[in-house]
Parts: sequence; structure tokens; C-alpha cells
Amino acid sequence: MKRMHIHVAVKNLEESISFYSKMFATEPTVLKTDYAKWQLEDPKVNFAISARGAEVGLNHLGIQVDDAHELSDMKTRLDNLQAELIEEEGTACCYAKSDKYWVNDPSGIAWETFHTLDTIPVFNYAESSTDASDNACCVPTATVSIGSIKKKSSGCC
Repeated sequence: MKRMHIHVAVKNLEESISFYSKMFATEPTVLKTDYAKWQLEDPKVNFAISARGAEVGLNHLGIQVDDAHELSDMKTRLDNLQAELIEEEGTACCYAKSDKYWVNDPSGIAWETFHTLDTIPVFNYAESSTDASDNACCVPTATVSIGSIKKKSSGCC
């Protein structure tokens, strides 16, 4: 089963948590000082917000899958898009460890397809990393084509 994932950068986390908790009629399933997530069944969505210095608004969209087989099926779909595909295995993103694939749609909106493996206690903390800046952002840098020129554009804060 697949679940839609939406991540929004917000200006005021407390106000946004109050707003979305009332809208969804439930409290967040994950609540941190800079992040909240609602893992909803109706509608079936993984909705996350964060206040970490990113531009306010849509951060990225995604599809969360239940297992490695579904992730493999999604990779096949993404391969058929003929878009730049970024693969991350066992990566730390937000408060989770996941296997994932990233692509950008034609308008440059980042799409994350992922299978969550575990939770982690610190935002983007990777045990193998010695430099916190290695894990400063979930959305990877994308390559934007302008004619024959390829340019790196940051998806980060």
C-alpha cells in the first residue's frame, strides 16, 4: 500500500500544529521541537511540517511505501520518467532512516519515494557522519537543464 507524503515548511510551528491538529481532528504522531508529522489513515497521507529555516511553503512531495518490493516497483516507474534519479540507501532524513529515490518534476518540485526503515532521535542524524553539515537537509541538490547547460540547484534551506 502506498501513502501520499507532503512536507511543508512553516513560519510558526506551534500555530501550524494547532491548525493541522484541528483540521485532521488528531494530534501529531511525531512531535519534535522543530518538526511534526501526522501519519493519517483518512485521508491516507504522511503529512509533515518543519520550522528549520527553509523557505516557507511546499518543501517536497512524496510516496511512502510499506516494503522494499514496493520501493523497487516505484523505482521502475521513476526510471521510466527519464529524469535524473537520486538514490539514497539507509539515509537519515528528518527523524527517520529510509531507503529512497528522488526525482524532480518538470517544474522542479522534488518528489521523494521512500521506505522507512527506523526512527532516529535527531533530525537528519547519521551515525556514520562526522560532519553535521553532511545531513543538513533532506531534499538533495538537483540538476537543472537550461538548454545544453546542466546546473546544480539546491533543494535546501
